[in-house]
Amino acid sequence: MRGNRSRDTRPELALRSAVHALGLRYRVNMRPIKQFRRTADLVFTRAKVAVFLDGCFWHGCSLHYRPAVGSTAGFWQAKIAANRQRDADTNKQLESAGWVVIRVWEHDNPVEAAEHVAEVVRSRSMSGTA
Repeated sequence: MRGNRSRDTRPELALRSAVHALGLRYRVNMRPIKQFRRTADLVFTRAKVAVFLDGCFWHGCSLHYRPAVGSTAGFWQAKIAANRQRDADTNKQLESAGWVVIRVWEHDNPVEAAEHVAEVVRSRSMSGTA
């Protein structure tokens, strides 16, 4: 488990680089709401946009997740289900506080994801939401 990084993963760095190349500035690994113990990968505080980059295994991607087999299968099934439930709760909590949540899968094209993020951030900034 030591090899599993919690931040600065290759997909995360690619997304951050692509977002930065579009001229956007953001905070990295920050709690959008200080009292809420959830950390977003990219946070645009003025626009109130939180971006989460989810790993296919850890968050149960419908395209790439393959359930574990063997003696630990039950543990991993419960772990992934809890992660997905926490993700849904995070989305709900942030959205009720006026934030927009963007979830990007690790297999998504980082340039396309960055363009989507930029579109949302700019539209929130222009509409006076920020």
